[in-house]
Amino acid sequence: MNTATKLSGFALGLAAVFGAAYGVGQLTGPVNVLAADHDSAGTGHGGDVRAQGDTGRAAGTVGEGEAGHLPGGLLVSDRGYTLVPVDAPPGEFAFRITGPDGRPVTGFDVSHDERMHLIVARRDLSGFRHVHPELAGDGTWRIASPLDSPGVWRAFADFTQTGGDPMTLGVDVTVPGTLTERELPAPASSATVDGYTVTLAGTPRPGHPTTLTLTVSRDGTPVTDLEPYLGAYGHLVALRRGDLAYLHVHPEGTPGDGRTASGPRVSFATEFPSAGAYRLYLDFRHRGVVHTAEFTVRVGDPGGAAAPTDGHATPGPEDGHGSPGHGHD
Repeated sequence: MNTATKLSGFALGLAAVFGAAYGVGQLTGPVNVLAADHDSAGTGHGGDVRAQGDTGRAAGTVGEGEAGHLPGGLLVSDRGYTLVPVDAPPGEFAFRITGPDGRPVTGFDVSHDERMHLIVARRDLSGFRHVHPELAGDGTWRIASPLDSPGVWRAFADFTQTGGDPMTLGVDVTVPGTLTERELPAPASSATVDGYTVTLAGTPRPGHPTTLTLTVSRDGTPVTDLEPYLGAYGHLVALRRGDLAYLHVHPEGTPGDGRTASGPRVSFATEFPSAGAYRLYLDFRHRGVVHTAEFTVRVGDPGGAAAPTDGHATPGPEDGHGSPGHGHD
């Protein structure tokens, strides 16, 4: 059932913290809190927007705590690098990555055709956007704010510091206003977006390598002329419900390698770290336009994986989970 809530200041921050912690325990199984990781992240993102640092380092139940490795996006600071939101004019989102010396980092390697990938999603897993900000000389990344509705959002900075390893840092950002909570759509093996139908196949098991294959068609005809987007024929992001752990999902093959077809199928290799509900977001480009198809997958639940179903998850702007209107910059 949808509930409307007024969002404001400190009370909302506390609600987000405890609500997220409860969601993790209920939806992804028992969670080990390894260490507190508080950070004063600053404020000011295109008006009255408030940011909170991570409240803890949450590890799932399958291998994460044991191996000392966490999925991306759970930490605001890692290996000396910190995601720091900074003041920005109304309608703009800005942040810096500071290094171990506390200074803004200005050197970044190109990864998947960009030096910075900014992914944002509300904590109910609606409102997903994937954009690419511009870097100023002082180390500040700026872009028109992708936070387009009230709520607690998770902002992920996915980057590689020059000569370093890939890294994903995350921070919560609050947009005050009247919030309508969105229920997570039920698992389905098919989604429609902007006239395209995308089907999902694969059987993800927690803690095991998984291949997910997505097939794109339009008006019943397979799409065989997908266009490269971010160095591949598709880009897939997976977020775990509750703590919003961010999974790196790698496409198989490279456009122009003489082996990888330009559709209708795009395959991705990944590993889901724990059982639970995940939201998948597939970006693909066709005829010069990027579209986003969304899926719910329940890992570890035989009835909730990417098995064929008769239903179609139909994203749309009315439910807050659809792709129309999502920007890709």
